[in-house]
Amino acid sequence: MCGIAGLCSWGDGWQQNIERMNERMYRRGPDAAGVWASEDRSVVIGHRRLAVMDLTPSGAQPMESKNGRYVISYNGEIYNYRAIRDRLREEGKASFRGTSDTEVLLEAFSAYGVSETLAMVKGMYAIALYDKQERVLFLIRDRVGEKPLYYGFVRGQRFAFASDLNSIAALDGFDNAVNTRVLGNYFRYGYIPAPYSIYENIYKLEPGKYLKIKFPFNKWDIITYWSMEERAVCGQRHPFLGSEQEAAEELERLLKASIRDQMTADVPVGAFLSAGIDSGTVVSLMQSLSARKVRSFTIGMWDEKFNEAGIAKEIAAHLGTEHTELYITEDDARNVIPKLAEMFGEPFADSSQIPTYLVSRMTREQVTVSLSGDGGDELFGGYGTYASVSRIWNKTRKIPYVMRKPAGALLGRLSADAKGPMAVKAQLLGARGIEDMYLRSEIGEGFAIPAESAGCPTVMDTYCAGLLAEPQRNLMLMDLRMYHPDDILNKVDRSAMAVSLETRVPMLDKDVVEFAWTLPLSYCVQNGVAKKVLRDILYKYVPRELVERPKTGFSIPLHRWLKEPKLRQWAEELMDRDLLVRQGFLNPDVVRRLWKDYTERNIWRVQIWYILIFQEWLRYAGGKGAQ
Repeated sequence: MCGIAGLCSWGDGWQQNIERMNERMYRRGPDAAGVWASEDRSVVIGHRRLAVMDLTPSGAQPMESKNGRYVISYNGEIYNYRAIRDRLREEGKASFRGTSDTEVLLEAFSAYGVSETLAMVKGMYAIALYDKQERVLFLIRDRVGEKPLYYGFVRGQRFAFASDLNSIAALDGFDNAVNTRVLGNYFRYGYIPAPYSIYENIYKLEPGKYLKIKFPFNKWDIITYWSMEERAVCGQRHPFLGSEQEAAEELERLLKASIRDQMTADVPVGAFLSAGIDSGTVVSLMQSLSARKVRSFTIGMWDEKFNEAGIAKEIAAHLGTEHTELYITEDDARNVIPKLAEMFGEPFADSSQIPTYLVSRMTREQVTVSLSGDGGDELFGGYGTYASVSRIWNKTRKIPYVMRKPAGALLGRLSADAKGPMAVKAQLLGARGIEDMYLRSEIGEGFAIPAESAGCPTVMDTYCAGLLAEPQRNLMLMDLRMYHPDDILNKVDRSAMAVSLETRVPMLDKDVVEFAWTLPLSYCVQNGVAKKVLRDILYKYVPRELVERPKTGFSIPLHRWLKEPKLRQWAEELMDRDLLVRQGFLNPDVVRRLWKDYTERNIWRVQIWYILIFQEWLRYAGGKGAQ
């Protein structure tokens, strides 16, 4: 895990600026820093290193290919690099001075080109590859979006890119305005969906795509090399024909192969472990593959209503892992809040970022790499909303749309409380299909919080209704296209990188993802039981009774915290009416009404947290001269 950065056509001051970009990514790579510049200084590439594979200087970046044509700065891991290295050797196309996956990746690009190399690699990555001969820069992001990559123009037509948005905002003279068009998206979801960022003219590269920009670096093209939609459609057209047992056996084989590859490192490796199906499956398979005790990590709360650490400890004891648990106080969690703006670089308001940071910090004290169970819910139908939305749609669709639409509008006008069940029913009645209903269920309270609230179109808004035959499969695909990369993976990467911990996600292996799309939905969700195929694997290693318990989760009680004196004062300062008016981004009347409903009527809405995170980010960004 590392950080990459670069500048094109920057001119004078390039060295100070690339070094500043590197410095802002220090936590992504505390072990070393490097800079490469072309002879004419039109392309400058930086790198921060967290040494995981080949800890020697031979793995340092930026790295030049043997033939001198290509330069790479790369963040991530290529898990099948040994197979690619062997092919290069057998074909006589490369010899190697070190043992890093970076060198293998670079020589593969040199030997096979961009398209063929991307077709063969399996891993997580954000890559900057410069072709000195053609004067072309490629920016490449992994298939599912594990690693971040920002890019765009600053100070007119000067092109910049980085793993961390803060690195771009640290450039001399950075004055890109806040992108007010995305605020509607942010206050709807609690994050800013790709390809947008909080700044005008700065974008996120979407998963499965690469950017190609050629000298004089004033125009780029975006190319899709792998598509989640295409793989889903292909998988559904060519379904797995075996039994449920055979499906579990094949999935177990694929997961073991993925985990075996992802356990490879020249530094200590461990895993997050909760009481859930996903992490339990990953840790179980890790331990089955390891001759030594796997290191597992859990955090817990002293409040038993929100504590799963005890169950995780029992699972760890059964598996025989070397288990570490840390019980944190509410003060521990509250103390993370001031770090969030810098950690994420733009407004991001999924409050589970707090426990994710805390478990990452604890884990980093013992290991440099940690595997996680993310991806299981989206791939195998784990979210309860999939079933509930499907159930509601099956009832609602019996009423003709021409009747439902006006009925929903009337019900909305009659609803006095925008959070009440009447308002929710009003929203859902107007849905044209299950995909539209799912979007409406995610809208939130529908308050016009930003002064400019139109928002930008996202992949969710443009999703092709009925793309997959099974309605619930469409909801899973929608999440894998936006919510999973822009919220879940974003959260894990930023929280872990804040403490220089590399996280790996075995369930997002290319072969596992593509196999998951071939499974009949009944193998995933059966008689109200979600993730059935994963449970079939887990129960081979862990007694059913250890897993089948009511799930509590690690909850952040924001609705209670914000009434306590210290955080209430912080919130009041950020929601001050005069401050809101001066800033001009949010509607003061709406913000103050939401706050008054909470403080005087005890009506909690998650948009209050979204507002506070946005306001705190504005304060941080303004203090860094990024506005």
